Amino acid sequence: FKQKTAYEIRLSLVGSEMCIRDRSQPAISHSIKLLESDLECRLFEREGKSVRLTQAGEQLEVTAKRIFNDMDTARSEIKNLGLWGVGRLRLTSPITICQHLLPSVFREFKESFPRCKIDIRTSDTHQAIDDVINQDVNLAITLRPQDDLGLIFKALFSDELIFVVDPLHPWAKLKQAPLSDVKMQNLIIYTKNSSTFKMIEHYFSGLGVSLRLAIDMGSMEAIKEMVKIGLGIGIMPAWVARDEIDEGSLVGISFGSKKLRRQWGIIHRRTHSLSLAEETFVGLCRTAAEEFH
Repeated sequence: FKQKTAYEIRLSLVGSEMCIRDRSQPAISHSIKLLESDLECRLFEREGKSVRLTQAGEQLEVTAKRIFNDMDTARSEIKNLGLWGVGRLRLTSPITICQHLLPSVFREFKESFPRCKIDIRTSDTHQAIDDVINQDVNLAITLRPQDDLGLIFKALFSDELIFVVDPLHPWAKLKQAPLSDVKMQNLIIYTKNSSTFKMIEHYFSGLGVSLRLAIDMGSMEAIKEMVKIGLGIGIMPAWVARDEIDEGSLVGISFGSKKLRRQWGIIHRRTHSLSLAEETFVGLCRTAAEEFH
């Protein structure tokens, strides 16, 4: 603005966009008049051949410089999206998957895509599906949806739900859970609003067994700690309690001959084409999930 002759003004203010490329004096003078008319104020004070900014002009200069700097940054960031390893990975996952599966996945992922921004949130199946449908995230690690909903499901692994008891519990010695005894036990289960609980309830209802719920918790890790001190019997996938079962602080008991299994996978919208980073992430998850079978 402080130059007296040739310069270029590019502004988008109050819905009015100007792009002046004619550097002739008449064109510049005309463009300044249009800008002052649009802003309804004088931007320059003219005394003979000298020109200086008014207070409004000085304020506009500050704003314009910030706009130009933001545009330069935006151009640079958009250009960088085409470079190897740059991008964004937006996903949601249950916290238990975050704790047991994703650390090793992200370690490998970052080696290939060191500049990729990872945006991850935690949610259970119902919320995860909604997040993908609403485009809040692109990927979700979740149980297989019951309905199509315009989603693609890429299978990762299946698991089996089991009872977990403390080593002093009678079932620990029997190495089995008598069906007639199940309804007498205080159960510590994952939140009632979850798909997992609905699966458990449907499973035992089919066997004619009503469950006695003692504690409803939103954390598998907390359930394990409650079971260890004898507050009840937990129900969870075997891989969540694998370390505790191996060390002997918990004992895993199968439901019996009829198993209760779940299918885990990654979902995304059918209309969303996976980027190279997302395809790589899915492949790494499948590799890491092999030990969960």
